[in-house]
Amino acid sequence: MNPKDINDLVLFQIEKTNKVAKQHGQRAFEQHGLGITIAQWVLLKIIQEQAPLSQRALADFSVRDPASITRTMDLLSKKGLIEREPIPTSRRQYEVKLSKQGEIFVNKNMELVKQLREQSVIGISQEEQSLLIQLLQRIQQNLE
Repeated sequence: MNPKDINDLVLFQIEKTNKVAKQHGQRAFEQHGLGITIAQWVLLKIIQEQAPLSQRALADFSVRDPASITRTMDLLSKKGLIEREPIPTSRRQYEVKLSKQGEIFVNKNMELVKQLREQSVIGISQEEQSLLIQLLQRIQQNLE
């Protein structure tokens, strides 16, 4: 394929889809008064599924830089949604897990997130979703 303009580029469409999805999700979060960003939600969900994990592991898993993770962890900690405990074998690293309040928050708002996810794939079959995931993973591997 010889793209004629930027709209014909796969990576441009991936970036555009990502931005539209974040904007749509953020509007819904604001309408429902969640008080967090989509990026913060993603980290909370990763923590819920993977905890306990170090901030470094969280950065790697979420493909975000450690400094950004630290700033976000500070915000989530101030909101009472996460707990950080020192790792005994490391002076500079912390294990992160959801607080009780964080667990309640994630569980309470999971239905909204499920609705947003379902809306994003209306008209796309399970087979097409699986294929899309495989293709996106292949692109990621090509760029590692």
